Amino acid sequence: MTDDPPILSDRDAALNSGCFCVTLDSDRLVTAIQAEAPEPDLAVALLAARPHLFAAMPVFLAAHDLKAMLAVVDAVEAAAEDPAYQAAVLAWAPDIARHDFGPRGVFMGYDFHLGAAGPKLIEVNTNAGGAFLNAFLARAQGACCREAEDAIRAAPMEAFDAAVWAMFLAEWALQGRTDQPRTIAIVDDRPREQYLFPEFLLAQRFFERQGAKVWIVDPGELRFTGGVLQHDGEVIDLVYNRLVDFSLEAAGHEALRDAYVGGAVVLTPSPRNHALFADKRNLTLLSDSVAAKAFGLTPDQRQSLLAVPHTVMVTAANADELWSARKRYFFKPAGGHGGKAVYRGDKMTRGVWEAVRQGGYIAQELAVPSERRIRIDGEIKALKLDVRLYTYGGSPLLTAARVYQGQTTNFRTPGGGFAPVFVT
Repeated sequence: MTDDPPILSDRDAALNSGCFCVTLDSDRLVTAIQAEAPEPDLAVALLAARPHLFAAMPVFLAAHDLKAMLAVVDAVEAAAEDPAYQAAVLAWAPDIARHDFGPRGVFMGYDFHLGAAGPKLIEVNTNAGGAFLNAFLARAQGACCREAEDAIRAAPMEAFDAAVWAMFLAEWALQGRTDQPRTIAIVDDRPREQYLFPEFLLAQRFFERQGAKVWIVDPGELRFTGGVLQHDGEVIDLVYNRLVDFSLEAAGHEALRDAYVGGAVVLTPSPRNHALFADKRNLTLLSDSVAAKAFGLTPDQRQSLLAVPHTVMVTAANADELWSARKRYFFKPAGGHGGKAVYRGDKMTRGVWEAVRQGGYIAQELAVPSERRIRIDGEIKALKLDVRLYTYGGSPLLTAARVYQGQTTNFRTPGGGFAPVFVT
């Protein structure tokens, strides 16, 4: 397996390689976020402390690649509705995932690498971060060439807020609620310490504009008493869940877990959403063309799933074979998130492999990411990129990219970070 990026021939590849005339208007972005955040000065200070949150330039995506990505999303969503698929993935999921209160999970994130053979689905995330930030980011670009200006004008950003609120109202209704939530908690462990805390502030203001009372809280600040979930004595109607404890088993999460299991709060995304979509073991089924025949999919949907790189679980039986072929694979923990504890096979040491081979990992065939060339301080550098589709119920909400160096996205790369995607 080579480190060379895939060779692309489309106009978007040429723009990603040679277009330096679209740049981030940082002042405009900061002003826009400052105007929206409940704590304007804090928002600006947080952005200043995160210099690699936003990429210097956007990413261009061919319309036919976007169409192919959406077809993959449709296939995965169809599989998740199939009883045979649900039985297979719930067999390795925690018991809490068997509770089905109706919600489908807000801000699903489908992550793709681009290549000459078409987009490859690398993973699915149920609490995909960055959507609110990326909505602002796409509006803060300036262009000086006709192709870039055309792409920017075509970006369908105006409907984002309406679609997002409709998404949360749909979740509310799917759990049998009427009217709309009056109180909302944005929940994460130690939220002010999270790298994406600026986004929580934007989400808080967004919900407030819809008429809700909103808190950003650690789950340990919640109480489940009298059959209701409370924060500082006030009842919480809906929780926008940003936790990476996907089964709500960690210490301090008891109140949220009990409220969820009791149906006392609308929690989105939920443990069930994660089990059906984002457990990386699911990729072993989605990438298996034989298994996919049992999931009630159409021939076109099964064809679309060929975009999922072949994935297998690491077991004692196949460990030696996988070690010998490790250069072909990327190794990821089944319940992992945020690119943590993942390893490219050709970079992996024997010591790391001894931990991986104990189990709890999947091996995914390597799909080399394409590149975005960025001009930084007059120097042109080639950075890797992936493309994320934010969706709800299989419908697209927003398309964004992450630009980076290293094995995984990391928000530590000069010139890298979140990047808007313009379809050409």
